[in-house]
Amino acid sequence: MQPGPHNAITDVEGIRVGHTTRDEPGWLTGATVVVPPPGTVGGVDVRGGGPGTRETDLLDPRNLVNAVDAVVLAGGSAFGLSVADGVARAVYAAGRGWPIGPGPARVPIVPAAILFDLGRGGAWLHHPTAADGEVAYAAALAPAGTGPVAQGNLGAGTGAHAGGLRGGLGSASVVLESGHTVGALVAVNAVGSPVDPADGSLLATRWGMPGEFDGIPAPDPAAAQAYWAQRAAEEAALRAFMTAPAAGTATTLAVIATDAALTKAQCAKLAGSAHDGMARAIAPVHTAYDGDTVFTLATGARPLTHPLDEIALHDAAARALTRAIGHALLAATSVDRSDDGGLVVRSWRDALPPRTTDQ
Repeated sequence: MQPGPHNAITDVEGIRVGHTTRDEPGWLTGATVVVPPPGTVGGVDVRGGGPGTRETDLLDPRNLVNAVDAVVLAGGSAFGLSVADGVARAVYAAGRGWPIGPGPARVPIVPAAILFDLGRGGAWLHHPTAADGEVAYAAALAPAGTGPVAQGNLGAGTGAHAGGLRGGLGSASVVLESGHTVGALVAVNAVGSPVDPADGSLLATRWGMPGEFDGIPAPDPAAAQAYWAQRAAEEAALRAFMTAPAAGTATTLAVIATDAALTKAQCAKLAGSAHDGMARAIAPVHTAYDGDTVFTLATGARPLTHPLDEIALHDAAARALTRAIGHALLAATSVDRSDDGGLVVRSWRDALPPRTTDQ
């Protein structure tokens, strides 16, 4: 196994990615759209206790429609589901959609899921809209939509947090010995922490491909101790303020793409296996207050030639998602929106710096 040329979901031929980023004063939110080639089969597995989704029931293997036109990951909590309206309009204008009858009678199939980032930029109701969805879809169709995937705090990862640190958007890929490619795209916004309690390192980095996470210094032990002390203080303050956090106030969202030919049931199973990768990189995961959701897109360009090929896909999807989470946290940057009434949140690199040479 080895990463694809971009080490990103766009290494799966035909997969395109576009973003809308709203990080102007008062804003920290955005949307990311994944556009597969026509005829791509989709699946989903929702495991968080507070999900916000659209058209996930449609991807149930028992139901009729199997071709997906686009997948939306967005901030804005329930308000952000409106992003899919704009993407659906853009999909229809591009001539795509599930055929209902002759001529213009078609309906775009645009599953979507949202994460919570309301108020993090300063204004509670600043959220991505249908217009932002159209912009993100257009960006996916631009030439850059098939190239390297920008990572960190953009698109759906703009206002993301993870365990008290700045979250973000990340991607990774792997090419299997069978020739199949698997790619992952993730927006990390979790109640749980991505940090190893033993040494402050990122849990995800131990799952890297050879050389992928080389050169990342181990955090200063004192910084790691301070991080966990801060987490404990935050939990104590939360317990004093309210009996429990509201459901859906976090959520990690992911898309797994592959060029393998899979059925809807196989896509759903692949999405479920990919959740293992989320659990390796964030602890705890799938809590009552996350809406963790993984979509699968299978373009069908490469048939499976042996039953064990599918098992290899499951392993690759989980590993790619773990690695993508690592890339998201490493690319994240600290943010201070206190002047706008928003939050101050440090990145992993700033919150857990390496030991200095004079220590």
